[in-house]
Amino acid sequence: MSKSKKVNTKVLTIILIIAPFILLFVSLFIGRYPLTVNEVIKYLSLGHDVALKGTDAIKYTVIWQIRMPRAILALLVGGSLAISGGALQGMFRNPLVDSGMLGVSAGAGFGAAISIIIFNNTIFTYLFAFGFGMLAVVLSYLTGKIYKSAPTVTLVLGGVIISSIFSALLSFVKYVADPYEQLPTIVFWLMGSLSSANYKDILIALIPMSIGVIGILLIRWRINILSLGEREAKTLGVNTKLCRVLILACTSLATAGAVCVSGTIGWIGLVIPHIGRMIVGNDNRILLPTCISIGACFLIIVDNIGRAITGGEIPLGVLTAIVGGPFYIYLLKKTRGGSW
Repeated sequence: MSKSKKVNTKVLTIILIIAPFILLFVSLFIGRYPLTVNEVIKYLSLGHDVALKGTDAIKYTVIWQIRMPRAILALLVGGSLAISGGALQGMFRNPLVDSGMLGVSAGAGFGAAISIIIFNNTIFTYLFAFGFGMLAVVLSYLTGKIYKSAPTVTLVLGGVIISSIFSALLSFVKYVADPYEQLPTIVFWLMGSLSSANYKDILIALIPMSIGVIGILLIRWRINILSLGEREAKTLGVNTKLCRVLILACTSLATAGAVCVSGTIGWIGLVIPHIGRMIVGNDNRILLPTCISIGACFLIIVDNIGRAITGGEIPLGVLTAIVGGPFYIYLLKKTRGGSW
């Protein structure tokens, strides 16, 4: 490797590491309540739990209780969804796969809807969304094992089947929900939002997301081997079945942890890995950490746009689809499938 290439790699690594934190800091200024740089630095330096009065208390609350947890959660959710999508695309050797393909989003949506109707409690909504998201993945895996053909193909087919079933169940729940109170809550949750983000949400989601993301990073070199194909991986002495189970478990944990606190946010796990490949190539040892950074930056930017562009707030799922769809078309035209 030439000296200039080493320097470029180091510069890119530094940019990818610090970019999410820079955007997180910038997010503290964005909103309908104006704040100056000096004010933000002043209230950040006071720490998280300080008793203030008057205008100081308002500004302190805006920074620490509203904008900071929202930006942190956007960083965590975006990174988790992006690395999950990248890992599954590498494992399945399919650029059209993301974590939603295995039924996580459909299962989580059904679980959240059931919780909203029965309990109408935020904690139960998180638990039900996470639990049914994981259940959907397990059912997809078991469905995919019915046939003895190529495991990657049957897993995707199993995911499509289970997603359809949970989507139908979700439609039924929406049909029987109270149209004045419960149905609007369900619909808003399904569109994805971080408007109610708080530190409790971060702690709840951080455990499964951390386990999933760290697990993916620890075994990311095996995804390179799986991407060679079933026969080649077995020839190299890799237990392909165990590797797939571990990857599915880690990506499901990361995705379910993200979806349970943010609602359904699409396209991140599909588009961000492609952007990563355009920047760093196909090596999953480098690509997957890159996906974390780009995914975190992307969702922070989209969330800032969603809450600043209008007087109200545009749901994140709507914005990611509006941005992701045309951008994916651009990527296909730009790469012509060359990265695969």
